[in-house]
Amino acid sequence: MVKEVRIYIEGGGDGKNTKQLLRQGFSSFFKELVQVAQSKKIKWQIILCGSRNHAFRNFKNALEDHPNAFVILLVDSEAPVKQSPWEHLKSRDNWDSPGVDDTHCYLMVQAMEAWLIADIDTLKRF
Repeated sequence: MVKEVRIYIEGGGDGKNTKQLLRQGFSSFFKELVQVAQSKKIKWQIILCGSRNHAFRNFKNALEDHPNAFVILLVDSEAPVKQSPWEHLKSRDNWDSPGVDDTHCYLMVQAMEAWLIADIDTLKRF
C-alpha cells in the first residue's frame, strides 16, 4: 500500500518566493486529492524543481530514494501532445521512461504555463 505521494513539478524558477507561490497554487489545485490522501494517512509532497531537466533528474532520483512512495513527474508539454506522455517526452526531450508507466508522468498543457506566468506577474504587482 502506498504511504506517500511525491509530485516533482517543473516550474517555480530558482527563487524561494516564486516556488512558494507556485507550491501554494498547486496545493490549492490538488486540494481534494490531498484531503483524500490525508484521510488515508498518506503523506503528500509537492516538490518544485525549477527547470524541466531538474524536475526529470529529481524524479528519477526519487524513484530510487523513495521506493515506497508513488512518485509522479509533472512537466510542461512544450508542444501539442499526440502520443502517450513518455513517448511525447522521448520525441521532444529524448527522455526515456526510467522503468515506470504513464501513471507516473503527466504533462501540463501549453495554455497552463502561459496562465501561470501571467498569474505570477500579477501577484508581483502587489
